[in-house]
Amino acid sequence: MVYYTTGEVSKKLHISVRTIRYYDQINLLKPTMIHESGKRLYSEEDLLSLEKIALLKAASLPLKDIQQIVERVSIADILKMHRERLNVDMQQLQKSIDHTNTLLNIVQLEGMLKWEELVPLFQQHKKYSKEDVWKEIFTEEERTTLTASLPKLEQDADNIVKWINLIKQIELCLTEGKSPNSPEGKIIAEDIRILSSITFANEDLADKFWEVRKSEDTSEALGLYPVSQEIIEFIEEAVEGIASVQQ
Repeated sequence: MVYYTTGEVSKKLHISVRTIRYYDQINLLKPTMIHESGKRLYSEEDLLSLEKIALLKAASLPLKDIQQIVERVSIADILKMHRERLNVDMQQLQKSIDHTNTLLNIVQLEGMLKWEELVPLFQQHKKYSKEDVWKEIFTEEERTTLTASLPKLEQDADNIVKWINLIKQIELCLTEGKSPNSPEGKIIAEDIRILSSITFANEDLADKFWEVRKSEDTSEALGLYPVSQEIIEFIEEAVEGIASVQQ
């Protein structure tokens, strides 16, 4: 039987190491085997369970509900839920397409269109690109928590200075060729762990935000400060390193 380490599962399924570790802590998904060195080892069946959990999360189900139904829900059930969500998205998109077609027909019939009739169209698009993306990903409670706790670049708060300094330290490590498992990388990882516990209300929200942060496109759509993929990968490997030692 083939087994995968936490890091291998993370890369294979594009799920953060922190998320996988958190599922282990809350008994949502325990690894099939734990090596004598302390490494968590996951089977192919474990990977399938993780994919089911990811699909249920995409359907906006909270972890406490997923915990109760994940063993009873089939892949077909999850795909049906996902299809329903896509159908709702398609209906909304179709409304926008129909409205645009209406405006095009008006232009063809009348030869012109008042500018003020176009303005709401662009305003709706602009609003969707940021505010609606936040609503699509995070619940109202999560948005309230993140709005209150996330450091803002326009503020001169201690937290934003600490995060900026951490990014600078990682950039320095990358420039000097120091790995995430170096002594400097371990210090950075510990500082990140402490700052995350201060910034986020719970581990689940921290993991959810981190998954968003890993995507450059989604981060941009949310209006988040851009962080390079190199820095993201350094953070993930460094945090995984200290977690393995603690286990």
